[in-house]
Amino acid sequence: MMNTMFRSGLLRSGLTGLAAVALLAAVPAAFAQTQTLKATLTAASQVPPNASKGTGALTGTYDPATKKLTWSVTFADLSGPPTAAHFHGPAAAGANAGVVVPQKDGLASPMKGEATLTDAQAADLAAGMWYFNIHTDANKGGEIRGQVTKGM
Repeated sequence: MMNTMFRSGLLRSGLTGLAAVALLAAVPAAFAQTQTLKATLTAASQVPPNASKGTGALTGTYDPATKKLTWSVTFADLSGPPTAAHFHGPAAAGANAGVVVPQKDGLASPMKGEATLTDAQAADLAAGMWYFNIHTDANKGGEIRGQVTKGM
């Protein structure tokens, strides 16, 4: 009888443990942690590279609960004023891709922006398949560029 009670207790605690694990696995993305992002923008990272002395840095966050991407980009020493800036993807470093999120709120340093991403865009961003670049009149294809990666 004691053996049966012991086994019954183990079975119940085992089922309770499994239920807890299943509940944790089902917790919505709302509890996922906000991700920090970064990119170092250089002329050497452009495809093809150019001779610009310009440099830049992007910092940002992505919140999986709201799907909101926010960013700030600082830059210096471009050949002229920026004419456009945006995120491109999906593309690995060294490859080009189309625009996925344009810079809308001004092109002065620091550029700031935000966008709500689709699930596919969020997956590409998390996989490191986005880059940010800044265009000028002298470098219409892009003057400086940096691959967006998870920050520390």
